[in-house]
Amino acid sequence: MKLILIRHGDPDYELDSLTEKGFKEAELLSQRITKLKVDEFYVSPLGRAKDTAKPTLEKMGREATVLPWTQEFTGWCIRPDVNRKIICWDWLPADWTSEPLFYDKDRWFDAKAFEGTNVKEEYLYVTGQFKEFLGDHGYEWNGKYFDVKKANSDTVVIFCHYGITIVMLSMLLGISPMLMWHGFVSAPTGVTTLTTEERSEGRAYFRMSSYGDISHLYAGDEEPAFAARFCEKFTDDTRHV
Repeated sequence: MKLILIRHGDPDYELDSLTEKGFKEAELLSQRITKLKVDEFYVSPLGRAKDTAKPTLEKMGREATVLPWTQEFTGWCIRPDVNRKIICWDWLPADWTSEPLFYDKDRWFDAKAFEGTNVKEEYLYVTGQFKEFLGDHGYEWNGKYFDVKKANSDTVVIFCHYGITIVMLSMLLGISPMLMWHGFVSAPTGVTTLTTEERSEGRAYFRMSSYGDISHLYAGDEEPAFAARFCEKFTDDTRHV
C-alpha cells in the first residue's frame, strides 16, 4: 500500500480557502497527481484542503471521501513565552527542548505544560482513527508494526494539513510529534509518500520515501509559499512568532 499525504496550498485562513498563489499551487499539484493511478482519494472537511484537491479531482473525474478526523490538529496549550492559548506545537526552541518528556514518543503529552489541555485526548483520538483507517485498508496495528490482513498495492491519497500529517507520521514512525513539528516543515502542497514493506510474511511497516516534496512547484517555476516557516535569521523582516 502506498499512502500519500498532501498539505493544502498557500492558505487564506480567514476564508478557510486558498490565496491566489495557493490556487496556482493546487493547479501545479494536479498536473503531478493526475499522472498517478490512485485507488482512493480522501480529504479533510476544511475548505483549504478541499480547494487544493478540487483541480485534481475534476481532471480525473473523481470524488474524495471526507475524513472528519483529518482536519487540522486542535491540541492547544498555554505557551510559556506568550502566556496565552496557542496551538500546542508552536514553541520556541529554548522552551520546548528544556522538557525531557517532549522527547518521549509514549509520554510527550504528559508534560506539565499540557496538564488541563486537550492535547492527549486529541492525539489519542486522531491516532486511533488513523489506526482504524489503516486497518480498513488491510493493515492492522499491533503496537509495534502492522499485521497484514489484506496485502495490497493500492495508492491512497489524503489532502489534509501540516499539523495532522505530523500526528500521523509520529504514530507510523514511532517518533514524538514534538520533535517532528519542530524539526520537519512542509511547504504548501508538499507531498509525503510512504509505502508498506512486508519483508516477512504477514508483518509490515510503513517506510517514508519522501517528505513534503514540492518538485511540482519547481517544475512550474513557482516559488514555494512561506506558510509554516519562520525567519531564517532573527534580523530578517519575516515571521518570528
